[in-house]
Amino acid sequence: MLQFAILTLVTAQRLGELVLARRNTRRLLARGAREYGANHYPIIIVLHATWLLGLWALAWRHPVSAGWLAAYAVLQGLRIWVLISLGARWTTRIVVLPGEALVRKGPYRFLAHPNYAVVAGEIAVLPMAFGMPVYAVVFTLLNALVLSLRIGAENAALGERPMV
Repeated sequence: MLQFAILTLVTAQRLGELVLARRNTRRLLARGAREYGANHYPIIIVLHATWLLGLWALAWRHPVSAGWLAAYAVLQGLRIWVLISLGARWTTRIVVLPGEALVRKGPYRFLAHPNYAVVAGEIAVLPMAFGMPVYAVVFTLLNALVLSLRIGAENAALGERPMV
């Protein structure tokens, strides 16, 4: 079943990213980095876990739209671009290494927060691939609320960093 394959791949990707993020976070903290916005991080985890678990529970009865699935695939290419651009500095937390310049390569040349744009797109597009527009809207709105906290905290944490 196509729904099973898609959700399995998305779940594996998310779990793999958590492993990578945890490794990068540990390494950054060991180099003297500081974490910011930790108080809202559990909200992000709950939102993303609920989104994915809800898809696992509800997507089975919906046909898969090839167009929306293609849009999701494009977002995955952008996600990879973000990961490569940040390298060892990519994490799911706000972790700032003192003295390090802001990354301004890859998609960061065009957007201050391309990772959040990709995530916002994924949260909307994957449910649409399963023909679930109400689900897409509800989680897009919830994500926008969380991102308003997250981006504010990240901007404050990054403060006045030189650009690379």
